[in-house]
Amino acid sequence: MSETVEREWNGHHGVVVAAANGFDVIECRKCGFKHIVSIPTEQELEHAYRHEYYTQEKPLYLDRYRQDLDWWNTVYTHRYEILEQYLPPSRRRILDIGSGPGFFLLNGQNRGWQVKGVEPSEQAAQHSVNLGLDVENIFFSEQTATALGEFDAINMGEVLEHIPQPTALLQLAHARLSEGGVVCLVVPNDFNPLQLILRDHLGFDPWWVAPPHHINYFDFVTLANLLSKCGFEVLHQESTFPIDLFLLMGDNYINNDAVGRACHSRRMILEKNLIAGGAGELMTSIYNRLSELNLGREVVMFARKTSWKL
Repeated sequence: MSETVEREWNGHHGVVVAAANGFDVIECRKCGFKHIVSIPTEQELEHAYRHEYYTQEKPLYLDRYRQDLDWWNTVYTHRYEILEQYLPPSRRRILDIGSGPGFFLLNGQNRGWQVKGVEPSEQAAQHSVNLGLDVENIFFSEQTATALGEFDAINMGEVLEHIPQPTALLQLAHARLSEGGVVCLVVPNDFNPLQLILRDHLGFDPWWVAPPHHINYFDFVTLANLLSKCGFEVLHQESTFPIDLFLLMGDNYINNDAVGRACHSRRMILEKNLIAGGAGELMTSIYNRLSELNLGREVVMFARKTSWKL
């Protein structure tokens, strides 16, 4: 943005860094990460996620997920392998918050994990139940969390960006983890250097700003700081493939499904070939190094429950 504009809303205040769909995104001094203002209430979002998200916002999501399932299982296997590095073999209870269609949990169940999921979308939750998984069609909240029990690991893949109060959600997760338990978080890596080059110098609109469904906008530093604030110690971080590179190479996938699928397919082929070639550890090292530069489309972070700091 060409000039500095400050916004204040309900105690949240900071410089406006983007705007879309009638919302401003601010660099919030109170929260320590970027988020939209105004922030929708949980009640305002509940109906959309329970009834509309997969049918209206992501109508092709489940079909595409099934098409890419071989690749997804390589991703999920890698994440379970990291969890297993930090937990002894006797500790294999995992809760997936926002478990989607259930394939992450199915991968874990097939590895011998005791799995549980909570998913607000009726369609996705029913799909998980049809796979034989223990998934409840509920939101993870103060009203529901305690009854779920205690877990050695909690997974939240692409969840925190949608939540009105991510700090409160991490507090609840902290309470549901057994001593020394591990959380795995995946969020979009927004306002990363490649996106800013495309926006500030090459005429692209900030396509990653998507309110009201995306409320919060993280990077590696702000997510690590939030975890520390909530009583977690970061154990491992890595990025995912920097898909924005395709835009810099002239493959404009924004609002072009065919180009987007082609770019994603090339990314999947690359990663599957690296694994097939015995270079899985090299791929992990590359994505770990990219995370140190705040590059990569997503932040992937594993953290251990330590003390309570709030």
